[in-house]
Amino acid sequence: MRGRAFSLLTVPLLTLLGACAPAATKTAAAPVEASTSVSSVSFYPRETGLGWTYLPEGEAAGGPPYMLRALGPTVFAGQQALAFQLTGRGADQTWYRQISAAGVQLLGFRKPGVTARLEPAWTEAPAEGAWRVGLSWEGQSRISLTSDDGKVQAQGTLRYRYDVQDRRRVTTPAGSFDVWVVTRQISDDVGGLFPQTQQLWFTPFVGDVRTPEGLLLTGRNFGGR
Repeated sequence: MRGRAFSLLTVPLLTLLGACAPAATKTAAAPVEASTSVSSVSFYPRETGLGWTYLPEGEAAGGPPYMLRALGPTVFAGQQALAFQLTGRGADQTWYRQISAAGVQLLGFRKPGVTARLEPAWTEAPAEGAWRVGLSWEGQSRISLTSDDGKVQAQGTLRYRYDVQDRRRVTTPAGSFDVWVVTRQISDDVGGLFPQTQQLWFTPFVGDVRTPEGLLLTGRNFGGR
């Protein structure tokens, strides 16, 4: 019953980037206005006010973008965290992370009406100095999905593995970047929260040039190294 309740309640949450909205006739949303000096941007960019824009890979330029913003410090599940919100084309999802030179830990995520909590936190990225081709890391977390009324809709175990496969130069509408090419594999016992295999491109001091959901970077409101 829990697994069924989970699947019924979370299809919008887990597929918000799996399909694109029909082409809009209105003009694209204005770019993020805030700016942050290059000297203050971290290896894993996290400073309040940073902003990124994305479009689905393979889509022609000019469509309404997805907007990712660093909202700043907050509290999630009783722990200090940094919030990152993605909006656009009906999407509205916020991730809660702890970020330092030791890596990136995902505590959970939320969209209106639904909150997912991970215990222990999911390791999304390694220590800053650990990056190299051939690096891999893996782990598992207990995941709980809770509605706004406090009722737990589903619980289960999520397992993940990351493999750094390559480092290469790529070009997106936002420019050319030296990226780490990473394959992410995920499995769970609560109905399949994510695609089993996804690829992301990461550039230090820039962030995700290609997200696991297949979004390509088209712009940002800050410089990089």
